[in-house]
Amino acid sequence: MSLTPHGFPLLLTFDLDCETMWTARDPEAHKRPILMSQGAYGWKVGVWRVMDVLRRYGLRSTFFVPGQVVEAHPEVIEALLKDGHEIAHHSHTHRWIVTLTPEEELEEMEKAQAAIIKATGEAPRGWRSPAAEVTPYTMDLIKQFGFGYSSNFFDDDSPYLLRIRDEVSDVVELPFRYINTDSPYFQFSKILPGRTITSPPQVLDTWSWELDTLHAEDRLMVLACHPEFIGQPSGAILLDRFIQHALTKPRIWIDRCDRVAEALRPALQAKLGAAA
Repeated sequence: MSLTPHGFPLLLTFDLDCETMWTARDPEAHKRPILMSQGAYGWKVGVWRVMDVLRRYGLRSTFFVPGQVVEAHPEVIEALLKDGHEIAHHSHTHRWIVTLTPEEELEEMEKAQAAIIKATGEAPRGWRSPAAEVTPYTMDLIKQFGFGYSSNFFDDDSPYLLRIRDEVSDVVELPFRYINTDSPYFQFSKILPGRTITSPPQVLDTWSWELDTLHAEDRLMVLACHPEFIGQPSGAILLDRFIQHALTKPRIWIDRCDRVAEALRPALQAKLGAAA
């Protein structure tokens, strides 16, 4: 039985990292304009193509955006909000959390929080880590900043309530896995040796098989993409055809993370209470 009357949740999420994808790895990357142009594609072209695909099907999604990108590109944030998408927290500079002191980690949270509130008029409801890392202090910050959901962990195919300091919280975890992200397939760069570009039809097969299985098991699917990659021409076709495949499923529910998390929370709390 589904955890929500809306049906099987499919979350199409997008990490709009842009240039921070490179500057987070190397602060000197901004001196390399061609390298930076790979990230700039996200806000100049990719995100607009992604929005076109979502608009074609009347879908609303969640965009995890670093605070620096929110500040640098208000026209993008305005367009996303106009189309009804959610802007969620994705740190400020996209620096890897495990390299930060607790003071720096707090600063990352505070700056991005302020940037999103200024741009959207409300506090972000969810958080995704840059580069899929957390520290023990991160978990405290998730609670401190009042996030309703997290989409970070790789340990399940079903949503669950996040444990913070060995206590179950009200924060809904929306887990995902690398197989359901676009970067392992399409993030090619000469500074990332060993990476190749995968054929989009092959990725469509993979994601479709994932969806088929998870839907049959009545779980959850979180697709985590980057407009720098999925917003390229072949990537947009891939996204479009994946959505077409998803819409053939009965009781498919494609929506924003905040709405899905709110709908899931009561059933997850009841399930936990019944198991106690």
